[in-house]
Amino acid sequence: MTRPPWEYLWLPFSRQLFPDLYDAIWIASLVLLVALIVLYNVRTRALHRHRLYTDMWEWLLWTGLITFFLLATGALFLFDFAVELAILVAGLGVMVWVRFLRYPPLFAAYEQQLARQRYLSRAKAARPEATIRSRASKRRRR
Repeated sequence: MTRPPWEYLWLPFSRQLFPDLYDAIWIASLVLLVALIVLYNVRTRALHRHRLYTDMWEWLLWTGLITFFLLATGALFLFDFAVELAILVAGLGVMVWVRFLRYPPLFAAYEQQLARQRYLSRAKAARPEATIRSRASKRRRR
């Protein structure tokens, strides 16, 4: 480092100026992009009956797709290092917000709704006479 740290923010993000970070960032962004697409496919297949969970994975997919693709594109077209940092911080911030702040309260409400449905279906099945027609009702229909 021959310059003050704040001067590096406005230099182009290239292999010559940032030899330690350049390859690591563009390779990691492509690997994370592929991993995110695989995770999205696996989790949405497993949770296809629970729309709320698939919605969260869709948010994560599109945020990750935009973030990691922009990081790789920025490395390819030599964006300033400050732009690369802004993309990285904003994208990862949105992913953390979605996963840990936006959806957990919705998941809690959804779990209560599922528990209520399970209780009602169990209560209904506990009284078999509620599901069996009596002979008197059969005669009236004819």
